[in-house]
Parts: sequence; structure tokens; C-alpha cells
Amino acid sequence: MAVADAPSGVDAIGHTAGVVWKVLAAQGPLSMTKLIKEAAAPRDLVLQAVGWLAREDKLEFEEGRTKKIGLKIC
Repeated sequence: MAVADAPSGVDAIGHTAGVVWKVLAAQGPLSMTKLIKEAAAPRDLVLQAVGWLAREDKLEFEEGRTKKIGLKIC
């Protein structure tokens, strides 16, 4: 009986980056805590996905009482 493998390594980070993108597109800027909850992925994987998207210059970071992450408007 074959079991479908979950993405691992870079594939998992890329998949999670897509999930993060979709969550932020649907809900707007979120705190890291809310983003992790909404993405329904392990904390470390969401942090790596945020780093991936930030490196691609896709995110903006809002400073304030609560720091929020949102999609950069192009």
C-alpha cells in the first residue's frame, strides 16, 4: 500500500509560502501569531515561508503596537 509523501525541504517551504500568500491575500495584514494559526502549518515552516517571500520582496512589514505582515502592493 503506497502512502502519499508530504512535501519536504524546499518543496514544503515553497508550498507553505503559497499558503501564506493566499492567507494574506484573503485577510490582509496579520500578526505572526495569527498568520501561523491561519496557515495551519508548523511555526518554523511558516517562518521559513515568510523569509522566502520577504527575500522575493513580496511582503511589507507594518510597525506599530503590533507588528503585522502583509503583501506588498505592486
